[in-house]
Amino acid sequence: MTVYIDPPTWPGHGRLWSHLVSDVSFGELHAFAASIGCPPRAFERDHYDVPSDRYDDAVRAGAVRIGPKELVRRLTEAGLRRPKGRPARTDPHPPPRDSL
Repeated sequence: MTVYIDPPTWPGHGRLWSHLVSDVSFGELHAFAASIGCPPRAFERDHYDVPSDRYDDAVRAGAVRIGPKELVRRLTEAGLRRPKGRPARTDPHPPPRDSL
């Protein structure tokens, strides 16, 4: 199992964010994200948004550091890229529902 994370350089909501992806499956991605405490609401189309203060936790848990261009390349080559505006194919492994 390999998941990837880019540096926390994406601004939003007064914080910096990373993207966490898999180049194998969404099921793998959801399982890893759950194991490090990412809430299901952090999943957006094809990645999890991870705040900068959780970046090191993801790396310690096994996420591989890569740059943003490499992250998109791996996601695209795996057939898992879901750009905005393009209909998503049915995901056989949707993220678990929030309990809130």
